[in-house]
Amino acid sequence: MELLVRAAAAAAASSSPHPSLQLPRRACVAGLGRPRPRRPGFPSLRAAAAAATAVESETKEQQNDTSETEVFACPVCYVPLIRKGPPGINLPAIYRSGFKCSKCNKSFTSKDIFLDLTVTSGTKEYTEQKPARTELFRSPLVSFLYERGWRQNFNRSGFPGLDEEFQMAQDYFQPVAGGILLDVSCGSGLFTRKFAKSGTYSAVIALDFSENMLRQCYEFIKQEDTLLNANLALVRADISRLPFASCSVDAIHAGAAIHCWPSPSNAVAEISRVLKPGGVFVGTTFLSSPRNNPFSVEALRPLRQIVGPVNTSYNYFTEGELEDLCKSCGLVNYSSKVQRSFIMFSGQKAY
Repeated sequence: MELLVRAAAAAAASSSPHPSLQLPRRACVAGLGRPRPRRPGFPSLRAAAAAATAVESETKEQQNDTSETEVFACPVCYVPLIRKGPPGINLPAIYRSGFKCSKCNKSFTSKDIFLDLTVTSGTKEYTEQKPARTELFRSPLVSFLYERGWRQNFNRSGFPGLDEEFQMAQDYFQPVAGGILLDVSCGSGLFTRKFAKSGTYSAVIALDFSENMLRQCYEFIKQEDTLLNANLALVRADISRLPFASCSVDAIHAGAAIHCWPSPSNAVAEISRVLKPGGVFVGTTFLSSPRNNPFSVEALRPLRQIVGPVNTSYNYFTEGELEDLCKSCGLVNYSSKVQRSFIMFSGQKAY
């Protein structure tokens, strides 16, 4: 009898699973005999979703006072600046904003009525002098007189007048209507205001190296309430070191300016860099003529190559020289209109 009981007990034990192999049902995955360990560094989907929601919430909060500008860039690194303050390309928003380069940590502010984006912005000891033709327009007196008689005298050389020059430029800019326009070497803003009031562009940025010209520009702007709240900004910058990201603007205007630039080739190269593919550059200047250059260009060219400019403190060019300069800087579809010593020329950034 005892033998029968032992045999029955052994049979029961062999027909049931071993206690050490019995696992909780929830721990068995795909028939494995033990729980699958969680890989380190790979959070669950639920945790990832929670983290994404937190980041999105934080981003929305930061957008109230911090945003990355779409156009302004560091003049040292050409990296787009980070803005802290209200968004928008308008005088009130930019005045209340601070800008910083994420690469070199250089900061820029609107301590005056314009945003200073020169390389020397913020320096305390260092100063430098530009050529006389550039420094002349930094004078408070010249800045005051520029739109009060100075510019009007250009008609003696064939300049057709502000209204006609503006319309001629608008015709060239038709392919980029709706984009951002830079009015470089804007002076007192006589064309800046016309471009801004035209409603043709999403934003107009007036740019000059002269602090006093920009102050005069603001004096005229504040006389019109519509301009104070328009998408219009005032920026101090060097034409040979434009503080804008590459391929970031649609149109650039330089009225009666290139003859004053220290290095026209560097300036036009910078203009080409910041224009978007298909972007348009329009400039006006005085052509080289016996009136402003008593010697022929052909006779002066060999001497100019040896000792530099020998005619006056300004750079006067022939039609061929302007076309050659634009093409050498990557601008295509060059065209021009000439009236006596006046020339309006245009080029387009290649696609």
